[in-house]
Amino acid sequence: MHKDLDSFTENLVKSIALEPDLVKVQEFNSDDDVIQLEILVTESDMPRVIGKSGRMAKAIRTLVQAMAYNKGINKIRINIDSF
Repeated sequence: MHKDLDSFTENLVKSIALEPDLVKVQEFNSDDDVIQLEILVTESDMPRVIGKSGRMAKAIRTLVQAMAYNKGINKIRINIDSF
């Protein structure tokens, strides 16, 4: 597990969300050597996290992928979902 990548992603999304205490980031490893991050936020925070035309989600993905690349992780998939 990559705790620093998880905590970076969680802190990034918590700074955007209106309910930061309910933000959760989970990491899964798949069979094809791809790390998958699942970002869970409340339904009321989804518009803020996704942003207009998906710009905020794209920015989050870009920052997390850059952090992963600096840590030597070449393959990462990021999903944003609500609960």
